[in-house]
Amino acid sequence: MKTSISVKKVIKRFGKFKAVKDVSFHVYEEETFSLLGPNGAGKTTLMLMISGIMMPSEGEIIVEGYNVSKHAVKVKELVGYCPQEPIVYDILTGEENLMYYAGLYGISRSEARKRAWELLELVGLEEWGRKQVKKYSGGMKKRLSLAATLIHDPKILLLDEPTTGLDPAIRREIWNLIDNFRSENRTVLLAAHYMEEADILSNRVAIMNEGEIVAVDTPSNLKKLLGPYALIELEVRKSTVNLAEKLSKYSEGGQVLVKGEIFKLYSRDPDNVLPRIIEEVIKAKSKVVRVHVTEPTLEDVFLKLTGRRLEE
Repeated sequence: MKTSISVKKVIKRFGKFKAVKDVSFHVYEEETFSLLGPNGAGKTTLMLMISGIMMPSEGEIIVEGYNVSKHAVKVKELVGYCPQEPIVYDILTGEENLMYYAGLYGISRSEARKRAWELLELVGLEEWGRKQVKKYSGGMKKRLSLAATLIHDPKILLLDEPTTGLDPAIRREIWNLIDNFRSENRTVLLAAHYMEEADILSNRVAIMNEGEIVAVDTPSNLKKLLGPYALIELEVRKSTVNLAEKLSKYSEGGQVLVKGEIFKLYSRDPDNVLPRIIEEVIKAKSKVVRVHVTEPTLEDVFLKLTGRRLEE
């Protein structure tokens, strides 16, 4: 796989304070990669450096083969950066906002108008394109900001907590948009402090805390290798006296909790072990009535690695 973004031993100082501490990671082409961590973890500072808006104090950032410190203008052409706060102007219409940003990239007026309406349709705002943004809801402003980020058709999108402050329904609308960007062959770097957001959208996640990256892997691997065990809960009818003993070999530490006809087991790999558990129940001539698996979350992983919760 081709590397789109490479961050090598990057440090960012503000006076004596280190906001980013010797960070290294890479993002593959057409991958959605998340920086997951609480406010103050250094995610925004990293985004600003990768976009060419801010330079690292030490280390090297390469974007599509260009060193950000030496070729910031070229990098800005390749990257679309969407900060946490909306980047649109209330006194302008949706169309006028997109036309304004198109002008900053030297796009001709006719092409800008065409592109603006394509993007308004993409983000579901075509009926609002000629209305002033001051009439938009917070979620609509976020969607228009995403459209503005796409106006110059960037190869890489840097999205800094794009759903912060939105209600759950609007948040999922934004998630759907971000997920669609993958199908357009774009690379997406997402800063998030919502664990569900990183889990659902990302190919890989870097867990970030106090300016450092403490783990990088796929969401499933992070939960499997670093999180606590998944809880497998079975409701069984006609359970035999020795069923718990038979199931104990499938539970970590041989632990099976039984309350009436409810059996609870613990596993690092529930997908693999669950079919064998059910087979064992059937062999014992019992009947599985209900199965519920509660898997560890990225919040659990973050807590285990840092000793704190994401929302602290």
